[in-house]
Amino acid sequence: ARMMSANGAADRVLQTLLCSKIALREDAVFATLDQAFPLGPEPRTGTYILSKLSKQRALDLAFHVHAWHKMHMYEFNSYHYNAVIDACAKNGLWSEAMQLFTGMVRDEVEPDTITFSAAMSACEKGG
Repeated sequence: ARMMSANGAADRVLQTLLCSKIALREDAVFATLDQAFPLGPEPRTGTYILSKLSKQRALDLAFHVHAWHKMHMYEFNSYHYNAVIDACAKNGLWSEAMQLFTGMVRDEVEPDTITFSAAMSACEKGG
């Protein structure tokens, strides 16, 4: 039941963010997330939101949500990075994908096969 309610809250947040004009303002995105998740994010909820934003190609939102999750979470893992790197790949932003990859390594989060695939795809699509 907890996962269903978490995804329900995540879906409502996604709808709010995608349908509003706050997408470019990090502080407004943070406030929306803080209100929806007052106890902070769960790793699975973070992965869910970031994956949905990646599929929507909502890169600005994905970066803001990524930053918010990273700021609040003790367990930030490869799934979170992979979702944002994938969003960069879908938008042809190889430089941003490589910055995220470098940050991932710096944060001592071990890249996996999906990470490398998304990073290579970003580089391929970026030129």
